[in-house]
Amino acid sequence: MTSPISRRDLLRSGAAGGLGIAIIGSVEAIAGPAAAQAAQTGLKAAGYGPVIPDPAGLLALPRGFSYKIVAQAGKTLLESGEPTPSDADGTGFFQGRNGSSVLVNNHEIGGGEPYPVPALPGLTYDPGAHGGTTNIEVDRRGNRVREYVSVAGTHNNCAGGITPWNTWLTCEETEQRAGGAFQKDHGYVFEVDPFDRDANLDPVPLKFLGRFSHEAVAVDPRTSAIYETEDAGGPNGLYFRWTPPRHFRGRKGALRALALSQDGATAGTLEAMSCFKGSKHIGDLSEATQPGTRYRVQWVPVPDRDAATVSVRKQFTNDQVTRARKLEGAWWGDGGAYFVSSYARTSDGSVNEHDGQVWFYDPRSETVTLKTIFGVNPDPTQDTDYDGPDNITVSPYGGVILAEDGEGLSHLVGVTKQGKAYPIARNQLNDSEFTGPTFSADGRILFANIQSPGYVFAITGPWGRQDDHGHGHP
Repeated sequence: MTSPISRRDLLRSGAAGGLGIAIIGSVEAIAGPAAAQAAQTGLKAAGYGPVIPDPAGLLALPRGFSYKIVAQAGKTLLESGEPTPSDADGTGFFQGRNGSSVLVNNHEIGGGEPYPVPALPGLTYDPGAHGGTTNIEVDRRGNRVREYVSVAGTHNNCAGGITPWNTWLTCEETEQRAGGAFQKDHGYVFEVDPFDRDANLDPVPLKFLGRFSHEAVAVDPRTSAIYETEDAGGPNGLYFRWTPPRHFRGRKGALRALALSQDGATAGTLEAMSCFKGSKHIGDLSEATQPGTRYRVQWVPVPDRDAATVSVRKQFTNDQVTRARKLEGAWWGDGGAYFVSSYARTSDGSVNEHDGQVWFYDPRSETVTLKTIFGVNPDPTQDTDYDGPDNITVSPYGGVILAEDGEGLSHLVGVTKQGKAYPIARNQLNDSEFTGPTFSADGRILFANIQSPGYVFAITGPWGRQDDHGHGHP
């Protein structure tokens, strides 16, 4: 997601030096020039073929694929009469009954965007903030049926995550304090019900999940533990785990009830990740340059999760925790939590430079494994060179799909389980980032957004399983 100091800003200011190679590899690959060359060859084989220019100038897609516009900021209208808000971001799909389903759509609005989330009575946390979420009801073909506000008065709603009990956790990417136009502190997570409007009345911040620059979350369906990414710098952000209190049972309304209970602001345990290779402490995830690198994980309790005087990430010394630049998307799948580090530069405190890492946390072995790494992009104008992965979703056809927020061309990028990347879509309109990739329950539709000027798309086509050699299987 866009942050005050984005990767685009760093590149344009000349801060990005580095390897000048693009590294994508299997978990057996060795990251280096030879591996990069081999991977680049592999990139052309995986996937659905090259993307083809769109006569309408919006989405370039592979042959056989098509899209429709589900919602457009400033053009489509909410049920309450206002235009669809700006800056569509993290999105979750929820299967409904009678053929209709719901997209819960974040709006990463910090204040200057043209179309705010309207501060409707009963749904507004802080009238001074203009972000929030809208619920978009869609039919089986992905057509928009209606759209309405589900949470308002939150700030810079970036990504989030789907819970096992079918709600959406929307994350504020900010540490904004009350003051000026803002009547309340921000930097929290809020729960959104996709179907029960009454459940979204009087929004309650889940303070036990911490107050920091939240990006995304993934929820363990077995334990209800919640894993959180932090998109922050100076120092770089952290990866967190919230463990619920004993006897907590995840279900609709349970998080809200916990937050409103006595001592609810500190319910459960919030901890930051600390990684080790043998006895060696890993200070930053950019130390890993080879796909397949695995670290043992320990968890360190957060002293003050509400950051009353000091930001959460600044409450630790570097030898206590493992940091990463721009920790972004998160998604639960394959028995663990995928999460993304969008890029790293030595100028921001990282050990090595890269243009994206995809990690997998295994709660049973208490390890994190580097699944994919992108080297510093040598040519962001090419459809086979990618950088700045942000939002992530696990594909029903194998592997993951990444929303690119980098330099030059912006893509939706598929990555096979063996680590080969391929284009799914290219933003032909401008250089704005893709956000919110999420599949319908039957796997027929991939929903995704172009954040600015604000489009929500439904993409259909001959989806099939992708393997290391680019062989699609229905």
